[in-house]
Amino acid sequence: MKLKLPVVALALSALVWCSATFAVETSPARASVRLKEAPRLVLPHKAQLIAATPAGKRLVAVGDYGVVILSDDGKTYRQAKAVPTRAVLTSVFFIDDKGGWAAGHDGTVLATADGGETWQVMREEPGKERVLLSIWFENALHGIAIGQFGLMLETDDGGKTWRERKIVDDPDQAEKHLMQIFAGANGLVFVTAESGSIFRSEDAGRTWKAIQTDNKGSFWTGRALADGGLLVAGMRGHVYRSDDRGNNWTKVASGTQQSITGIDQRSDGSVVMVGNSGIVLASPDGGRSFSIAIRPDRANLTAIVARSAGMRYSA
Repeated sequence: MKLKLPVVALALSALVWCSATFAVETSPARASVRLKEAPRLVLPHKAQLIAATPAGKRLVAVGDYGVVILSDDGKTYRQAKAVPTRAVLTSVFFIDDKGGWAAGHDGTVLATADGGETWQVMREEPGKERVLLSIWFENALHGIAIGQFGLMLETDDGGKTWRERKIVDDPDQAEKHLMQIFAGANGLVFVTAESGSIFRSEDAGRTWKAIQTDNKGSFWTGRALADGGLLVAGMRGHVYRSDDRGNNWTKVASGTQQSITGIDQRSDGSVVMVGNSGIVLASPDGGRSFSIAIRPDRANLTAIVARSAGMRYSA
């Protein structure tokens, strides 16, 4: 089936390694440095990608082994010039076309000031097996990273230093896996979590309230919409919408039991979701109803990014 959408959907696909990446190093010092760099790929567009975001007109995607992929036209892809980690990167966020951060395994946080071309390590915890799953910044200084078992980190200096904190005091909620952080309007910030939980903040993430929905599965992703509505989605195709700034959530029939991994909104107001087994959901009414298409190869889709008008993607 041919599906034409003004979006970029990133498929989880096989890595193709550049043989030079594993060439014998004559210098032990250089070999040590090489092991801390993301491997170079022959076909960057075949990398295992987990998350993506726009950086101005550029697309920046991150994934396994610290790989960062860039595209300025949505058709051709290249690797970032320098990424000093091989940690799996699970999330990426930009505040403008130059400044951004990425987060992932081993408590790793990276930062870039040149649109993703080069990165530097801001923090890491090798060997501790603590996974960050999402990162978000309110501005150039204040940011939050979240992850497994209630892990939450906060910075007020652009990521130079981080402090660990609990999202709420309730131990039954505070230890839940925190999946994705996303912002709404006027200081609203949300965290999707396991077991149908959503965390809501009215002050840009400084204080939080836990909201328990009737969903038993994890919410993997969320999105604030142009009309003020909010959507969250996740395991087994469960989709919930809020029209009161996230205080109450109502289930929406998605028409699929495939887990949903990404949500975005196009310039015309329509919503697109992607997920496992190549599922693509399109909604013309802000996530109140959906039509379904499936990629012919049924590749798992891990992220979706709306693109500028006139640029189209065929899957």
